[in-house]
Amino acid sequence: MLCLGIESSCDETALALVRNGVLVDAILSSQADVHAIFGGVVPELASREHYRFLGPLYDQLMSRNGLTAAELDAVAVARGPGLLGSLLVGVAFAKALALASGARFIGVNHLHAHLLAVGLQEPIPWPCLGLLVSGGHTEIYLMESPIRFTRLGQSLDDAAGEAFDKIAKLLGLPYPGGTRLDLLARRGRANPKLFPRPYLDNDNLDFSFSGLKTSVAAYIARDLRVLENVALDDASPMLCDLCASVNLAVVESLCVKVARALDRFSDIRSLVLAGGVAANSLLRTRAAQVMEERAGRLLLPPPHLCTDNGAMIAYAGEVLARHGFGHDLDMATIPKGSAVPDDLRQYGQEPFADFSYRISGSA
Repeated sequence: MLCLGIESSCDETALALVRNGVLVDAILSSQADVHAIFGGVVPELASREHYRFLGPLYDQLMSRNGLTAAELDAVAVARGPGLLGSLLVGVAFAKALALASGARFIGVNHLHAHLLAVGLQEPIPWPCLGLLVSGGHTEIYLMESPIRFTRLGQSLDDAAGEAFDKIAKLLGLPYPGGTRLDLLARRGRANPKLFPRPYLDNDNLDFSFSGLKTSVAAYIARDLRVLENVALDDASPMLCDLCASVNLAVVESLCVKVARALDRFSDIRSLVLAGGVAANSLLRTRAAQVMEERAGRLLLPPPHLCTDNGAMIAYAGEVLARHGFGHDLDMATIPKGSAVPDDLRQYGQEPFADFSYRISGSA
């Protein structure tokens, strides 16, 4: 089965082809330079850039693989959550292509696609836990199958990636700041007592990072020397140490909640780490240590599959289509802040196994 995936949920216009679980080819246009002058993504500009690039990227991808629309078995697209204007561009293109080609149309949950992306590298052992960490979301999931995800915890305010970006902006680092903060952190020495580990004095699996941002802002206000040199190639040791301390506070907070979830679901031995912040070097190391302590496995997508990409949408769509799932062309697009409905239709093929994992049965 050949599936085209389209990703346009934020500021990456990305398309990919997956055939029978294997990535055939992918193409992407980043808008980072467009939005850098504003210090963040401008929704109206993002949707216009998607409109400008989506058609040419599709033509280029199909041409270099010698394919036509008639050869597509399925067209998958990120339906949300994300920036509504950006999503609508991708969804409209996907619906038109599916209608014209006769391919099955599938709307993919952008968040679930991040967690499923590791399946392009190795089989996912069901059931497992998933930690999704990105600029817009920080969530823990129980993953029972490609269509059964139960959210166990979420960020109550800033997502981890959002906190990184906002702190980077306070430090005067250029957009996208979270990536640059991580690069500087690798050159610094973290002080584990410098910043708090937010929202751990509880028994839940939710996250909160707004307090950490406030703590960093107060630290900067007390000692402005940290802002004296923010050039990446010549950053001061003080700045690198601060970035390392911020990085440590975020990563340790994430890992505490992951360990708590693993304690509650003690029979689960696998963790999927996904999302843009999953490329963070310290998080990858610490999450691996958490799983090693429990004789478990950490499943990590390569860095290029952590950020928004078309391959994850194509893979998720191909898996769903292969098992008979899809959508009608009246499927709704879902903006950030709204829940993606469970409205997949089944067209007669063999469904996924029902693992019947009982959340209530776990301590």
